Amino acid sequence: MDRRSFFRRTAGKAAETVVKEADRKVKAEAAHWIRPPYAINELEFLLACTRCGECITACPHGVVFPLTARLGAKVVNTPAMDLLNKGCHCCEDWPCVTVCEPKALFIPPPEDDETPVALPLMAMAMIDEKHCLPYSGPECGACQGSCPVPGAMTWERERPMIQVEVCIGCGMCREVCIVEPKAIKIISVNKQVEE
Repeated sequence: MDRRSFFRRTAGKAAETVVKEADRKVKAEAAHWIRPPYAINELEFLLACTRCGECITACPHGVVFPLTARLGAKVVNTPAMDLLNKGCHCCEDWPCVTVCEPKALFIPPPEDDETPVALPLMAMAMIDEKHCLPYSGPECGACQGSCPVPGAMTWERERPMIQVEVCIGCGMCREVCIVEPKAIKIISVNKQVEE
């Protein structure tokens, strides 16, 4: 290998390391919010998002909102979802995604004509058994029928269970939960990067 090839290869590896570290850092910061459906990788999202607010305006249920300057200049006015108070209704035509011209929110095309487009993983939902009424005795069922994803919420012995491999974290079950504090926890998919 000549010197030029050596330096080119070394510079390429250094650049790759810098990008990986930047990606890890922005994902750790993103553990504090939840992006709208079909958001691309966080680092690419920050580079693509023009902060136009079209996705915020397009959400018919007021779930998408702009992040504040308090969170830093990198993310100010970028869209996030308020899944702690409202659920994403998984609108059939995904209006928040279809208005995104820079493709920071982007529905990937299906692999073939027979395969449906995969649903987006927005967040992770978990049942807090110490607050969920059916786990302590009384009947409830407020969240039964609230899930728009078939098979994501099942019931065993009168108790709700979230099937993590199917759940997309839309938060509809949390929205209809009647206890305080809510018995459904919604966690950013980037949360594990932080820990």
